Formats: sequence, structure tokens, C-alpha cells
Amino acid sequence: MLLSAETIAALCGFAFLSGFVDSIVGGGGLIQVPALLILVPGAPVATLLGTNKVASSMGTIAAVVRYSRGLKMDWHLAAPAAGAAFVCSILGARVVSALDESLVRPVVLALLLAVGLYTWRTRDFGSVHAPTLRRGHDIALAVAVGAALGFYDGFFGPGTGSFLIFAFVGLFGFDFLAATSTAKVLNLGSNFAAALYFAATDQVLLGAALPMGLASIAGAIVGSRMALTRGVSLVRTLFLTVVGALVLKLAWDMLA
Repeated sequence: MLLSAETIAALCGFAFLSGFVDSIVGGGGLIQVPALLILVPGAPVATLLGTNKVASSMGTIAAVVRYSRGLKMDWHLAAPAAGAAFVCSILGARVVSALDESLVRPVVLALLLAVGLYTWRTRDFGSVHAPTLRRGHDIALAVAVGAALGFYDGFFGPGTGSFLIFAFVGLFGFDFLAATSTAKVLNLGSNFAAALYFAATDQVLLGAALPMGLASIAGAIVGSRMALTRGVSLVRTLFLTVVGALVLKLAWDMLA
């Protein structure tokens, strides 16, 4: 499918914004997927989702690189967890047809509401970086988190980044900035798995995905740089904003 230069330019604008938001707190799909659905109405939904995954994966790579240069990343914890997310994201994608997504939406909606309310009411939540787990225990738990949320990302997806950030703050004692940088590594594992799956099944509009990916890279560089400069307070504020947007979207989908 050939797209006009105007359509690709508009998609790149949304991809930049998506990469910016996603690099800080996740949730870029809230921007990029609706833009694809509106601007490319004639394409199959699966192809648009594949295009989104390829573009967002490129932005996620840029965010991980930028964070790794600005923060001391715990690769011993993040790398095996990302591997688990990669494998389990593929498993989630394979069983998606066997499960009813409508049964998942109310549970995810309730969990996101709980995450948002807890973060909002606990003012010092994620303000201090003070890891609480011993080496070995933290890796095992990170692999479990990566496997569970990687599977969820492959099967359903919305809120994966938010759940990852909340897990690293609540379970590991990370501050929001460290949690975001680690979550991006795991997100990269699950997103890359999905991108490979869609590309292998020829469900990607490469003419749109590649320029969108470059725009997403630019947005991710700007966003991660701002997060590193502004610190925990910015990440916490945007985290609550994205969780609120996810709650509204899921509620709308259930009522529509």
C-alpha cells in the first residue's frame, strides 16, 4: 500500500510525540495506534499494529541507549528480564486467538485504577532510589516480572509500560527514573519480539514504519534527555497522566 507524502508526514509527527511520551513513561501506543487507524483506514488492523510495533521498537532502542549513557543501568538485572519478556511476548501472541480479550479488560482497568490511586496518594512513592532486594533474588523476581508482563504485552498490551514502572518502584525500591530506564529495556524485549513476528508474517507497512521509526527515535532522544534533566518529578507526573489516559481508554472500549 502506497501512502501519500502528506500522510507519512502526519504519521511521523504522531510518531515523534509517541516516542517522546513512551521514552519517559510508556503509553506511546495511545498516540500512535489511533493515528494509524485514522490516517490509514484501508489497511488491515494487524498490519497497522505491526507498523506501530516496528516504529515504536526503533524509538525504544534510542531511549535505552540514551538512558544507558545518562544513568548507571543494572544490566545484570535488566538483560535476563528482557530475555524473558521477549520469549513470553511471543507466547502471548500465539495464544491470543484462544482467549477472550473482553474478559481481560475489566481486570486490567481495575489494576490500572489501583496503580494510579496508590501512586497519587503516596506522595513519596518512587521519590528515592533504594533497592531492597539482594542480588540473585532481584534477578529472579525481575525475570518473573519480565515473563508475566511480556506475555501480557504479546496477548493484550495496553498499560505494559505503566505496570513495569510500578513493579520496579513497588517491588524493587527503585525511584521513578531508574524504574523507567529499566522498564524500557524490558519493553524493548517484548516490542522487538512482536515486531519480528509481524515482519515475518508480512504485516508491516515498511514505507510508513521506517520514517515513523526515525521520528520515534528523535522523540525518544528528546524525551529521555528531558527525563534525565528534570528527574523523578517529571516522570511521576507523566506516569499519572498516562495511567489516567489508559483508564479512560479502557473504560470507553468497554462501554462502546
